[in-house]
Amino acid sequence: MPRWYDGPLAAFDTETTGVDVEYDRIVSAALVTQESPDTQPHIVRWLVAPGVPVPDGARAVHGLTDEFLRLNGRQPGPVVEELGRTLAQRSAAAVPLVVMNAPFDLTLLDRELRRHRGASLDAYLGPFPLCVLDPRVLDKYLDRYRKGRRTLTDLCAHYGVPLTDAHDAAADAAASMQLVRLLGRRFAERIGELSPAQLHTRQAMWHAGQARGLQAYFSRNGSGERVDPAWPLRPDTAREAA
Repeated sequence: MPRWYDGPLAAFDTETTGVDVEYDRIVSAALVTQESPDTQPHIVRWLVAPGVPVPDGARAVHGLTDEFLRLNGRQPGPVVEELGRTLAQRSAAAVPLVVMNAPFDLTLLDRELRRHRGASLDAYLGPFPLCVLDPRVLDKYLDRYRKGRRTLTDLCAHYGVPLTDAHDAAADAAASMQLVRLLGRRFAERIGELSPAQLHTRQAMWHAGQARGLQAYFSRNGSGERVDPAWPLRPDTAREAA
């Protein structure tokens, strides 16, 4: 029986108006699915007219302008509905979902679903919770002491994964999937025998430990920045407090 990294995977990515998961909006998204490393991936793309201006900084990253999104994007409500249902279908089919820096993309999608559809991502998933593989968490655990940044671009350069159109949602999703397959093969003795469900559980623990270490570093250096240990989805603390 093939190991998980040689089997079916899906990968999800978004481009957004910024980096605040509570307030920023999705402007594009992509889901890439692949049955095995040797098969042609299937790509689905979404463009969104977010209803708010795209700041200059975000536009400089992904190149999506207000005018382009107004002419080519769809209203956010129907798009995030499709995204929620699409991820739920993959989850119900027991296909692991690759998401680079999962707490960002999945939390932002959760907030968009609450904003436009009045329901959480968990509500869409129902009895089939996501099984997530996050190349950022995996790499930080498997090669803990390596120096340098660990953005998608950095990881692709380090592991020799092609990334020809960075910050295009489909290109980023496809590269993230290749990274996860490569990490599985390269570190097969450490993670190859684990099931995706076991890996999901362990990544939650690994990320929490990584977050504690980064928080301690910030505290030692007098930084007030806070690091959220939740993975793969940050809790909606505002609603929980209410």
